[in-house]
Amino acid sequence: MMTRSSSRVLVCLLSSGLALSLWAAGGTKIEDSESASHGAEDAFHQIVETHRFPGFEIVQFTLPVLSHYSYLLVSGAEGVLVDPDRDIDAYLDYAKKHNLSIKGVFLTHSHADFVAGHIETVRALKVPIYQNAASGAQYAIELLEEGSTFRVGKAVVTALETPGHTPDGMCGLVSAEGETEPRAVFTGDTLFVGSIGRPDLLEGTMTAATLASMSFDTWHNKLSKLPDTAVVFPAHGAGSLCGANLSDDPSSTIGREKASNPYVQKQGRGEFIAAVLEGLPEAPQYFKYNAAMNRSGPPLVDWQAAPKQAEADESLTRDAERWLVDLREAAPYAGGHLAGSVNIALRGRLETWVGTMVPWKAPLVLVGSDEEIKEAVFRLHRVAYEGQVLPFDAWTKAGLPLATSGTIAPADLFRQMQEGTAPIIVDVRMPQEWMAMRIGTVVNLPINRLAELSRKLDPNLPVVAVCNSAYRSSLAAGILQRQGFKQVSSLAGGSAAWIDAGYPVYGSANAAVAAPRQRQIQIAERISPADLSRLIKDLPGTFDLVDIRPPEAFQDYALPGARRAELADVLDNPGYLTGAGPLIIVDRDGSLAMMVAGILSQKTKRPIRALHGGLEAFWEETELRGAVRAVPLPGVGTRPRATPGVASPPRPTAPAPAPSAPAPAKRKSAGC
Repeated sequence: MMTRSSSRVLVCLLSSGLALSLWAAGGTKIEDSESASHGAEDAFHQIVETHRFPGFEIVQFTLPVLSHYSYLLVSGAEGVLVDPDRDIDAYLDYAKKHNLSIKGVFLTHSHADFVAGHIETVRALKVPIYQNAASGAQYAIELLEEGSTFRVGKAVVTALETPGHTPDGMCGLVSAEGETEPRAVFTGDTLFVGSIGRPDLLEGTMTAATLASMSFDTWHNKLSKLPDTAVVFPAHGAGSLCGANLSDDPSSTIGREKASNPYVQKQGRGEFIAAVLEGLPEAPQYFKYNAAMNRSGPPLVDWQAAPKQAEADESLTRDAERWLVDLREAAPYAGGHLAGSVNIALRGRLETWVGTMVPWKAPLVLVGSDEEIKEAVFRLHRVAYEGQVLPFDAWTKAGLPLATSGTIAPADLFRQMQEGTAPIIVDVRMPQEWMAMRIGTVVNLPINRLAELSRKLDPNLPVVAVCNSAYRSSLAAGILQRQGFKQVSSLAGGSAAWIDAGYPVYGSANAAVAAPRQRQIQIAERISPADLSRLIKDLPGTFDLVDIRPPEAFQDYALPGARRAELADVLDNPGYLTGAGPLIIVDRDGSLAMMVAGILSQKTKRPIRALHGGLEAFWEETELRGAVRAVPLPGVGTRPRATPGVASPPRPTAPAPAPSAPAPAKRKSAGC
């Protein structure tokens, strides 16, 4: 959160108009999509935003624990669900609250990382499923091919076949009735913000390189031909394993992806394929089963059914094939748990980690409080995992034994490392995380392969597991105990707590990070009133001019070709980040414009400029000096007489291009 003092510093930096290098205090920051989605609210649907377009609107839902975006396309009183997940109540509740009639489901492809909600929606609403005819769906669908359309009120969805992530990938182009170009595109897993869908999840004869080559053609021959202003709505964001290096931003535009997406900027097919295949995280084993289930039609769920309760008996802990998943937090788990159980805490990415660690169809028992068990049973239906349950207090009331794993504080581990008495430190993060930053001489055994790789270690020696937040290291402690390790602990608070305590970390060169990092910040340029005046007169149509003053000030006086926009819209609307020419921001005195331009400059390669001195300076340096008929104003000079005001245009969904010729200047008071 930015403080008042830090915001003042930011304004000073931005208003300097220079390229700056900022020194980051402390030099190290944990950026972990895993620990970023541990809030109770992250386990359930949230509305990101309602995007409004002429004739329709798009309600964007997110399910943070799966990094999943789904949508409700609304026009009038009708709607269509796009890529819903299996628990559809959030969509139905929204439709009921807003008096909407859901008329169908559109699937962009057969999802792998979750069970889709198409069959559940058909049961609830008896509506059609719109899907690619080549999907191989084993249930009734409305067949879509290239150019097929279906309507939602006054909105028209046009099918665009986009193979790459999967052979049946299909995007939905959304336009208003009577329009020839799309305003929005549902890209599914074909195109993400800053990335593209991985091509290695398909079970079959088609290779990943073949699909990556298809993705190359999909971008260069189809998606890149769409209007730059078309808003991109993907099915996933940062943290998803359906691609690599996804952005945190929930939406984008085609123009922004052209300018900033490192994958689609590859012009050669070979270079593109290599980039797509490089550095992909290992896909969880459950993906292939969920994908097959989505193609065949997932079985309907009885969401109210009570799961079968396991008997509190020590035989549970002696069954090597059975997986006991403890849903509690790391600290109580370390203090006492069923022998052989693993800690996959409810407050985290429960669905993904159960699907990653627990073999498909293996006997499963969920352990925790009644409330934790109830939520876990509900959530695991999203990835088609079911099993028995066992309240933890039923075990303790039976007087049955508990195992412990322990935790170690950063201060204690650092002291042991200094004394040379530290246990073996096992970093269970992914290799790229380990290479970028680690707490010392540690061995990297990624959590998803820990059971296999732990054979390299001596189970009789003490081991401490480390990750970013202690979520994965607590899970690792249980895995190691299942493998027969006798003395296992987890670093309390993970690397984040280590860094907060001020202890050194090491980079890929294995040298301590002793100095703060230097980070280049791209700062917006300033444009003088004289230069802007020349642009308006000599090069109209080559730039976009946005005025962020209040409506009454804009009505009183505005520059030729300028369009007024709300400050919040300019900062949030990705449409402003794209365009053939520079974007020029104007305000009263230049201070706000410079700050806004500086923020936008961090998001795009498009030239962003701020009018130096604002409209006050522009008036005095251009309008005032050239005025012919003047009215004396005490202490200011002379200004042209005011003429009747012109209404401000409505808030845009994306910035309109500057007109091809300058409009006549409004000869009015400055309105500053």
